[in-house]
Amino acid sequence: MNFKFNKPVKIPVGHAILEGELSIPKNAHAIVIFSHGSGSGRFSKRNQAVAKYLNENNIGTLLFDLLTAEEDLHYYNRFDIDLLSKRLVGATEWLEKLPAAANCRIGYFGASTGTAAALKAATLLPNIGGIASRSGRPDLVMDIIARVGVPVLSIVGGEDHEIVKINQKAYQLLPGEKQLEVLAGVTHMFEEKGAIVKVAVLAVDWFEKYLCPAGVLK
Repeated sequence: MNFKFNKPVKIPVGHAILEGELSIPKNAHAIVIFSHGSGSGRFSKRNQAVAKYLNENNIGTLLFDLLTAEEDLHYYNRFDIDLLSKRLVGATEWLEKLPAAANCRIGYFGASTGTAAALKAATLLPNIGGIASRSGRPDLVMDIIARVGVPVLSIVGGEDHEIVKINQKAYQLLPGEKQLEVLAGVTHMFEEKGAIVKVAVLAVDWFEKYLCPAGVLK
């Protein structure tokens, strides 16, 4: 497929330089920034699979590491939602200034703790169009969840019982457009055959609805 931008990037956020991969299809009108979960990053096979499907449906993607390699050695950083959300905000502001991203609406795809960072970042920025989440941990930001005004899609595995409960509680508190999808027979890591494809299909539908202008063809 044709891309107008498809290469590794280095994103300056504060004192850190964060490694990423930015792919923008030629006619994209939206870009989804991935907010990875604890211990994960731009090389996550599951998130890369979702990103590939988004690209194939003319939606750009930015996969980047929220922590530097040195920071990731300290386990507590993986659960520092204030730090992670600031990194996500910084990456979003960097992307908004990039010429190749001009006229593209921005959304977030969060996983695990990355979902908490995405929800918090969305309360700090005015132009986030929507969030999709896989196995999210919204319980880490329950204090601000009622301020999340963007559309939120939460996808959880039916066998991931504690995460299902957490997302059901968050669903009740989210004030805006929202959808909770519980995939039967699926566990926390979505390793079952076809599970991640279902996530990708749901995410594309969600982002096409909330990020792409009406009438835009794939």
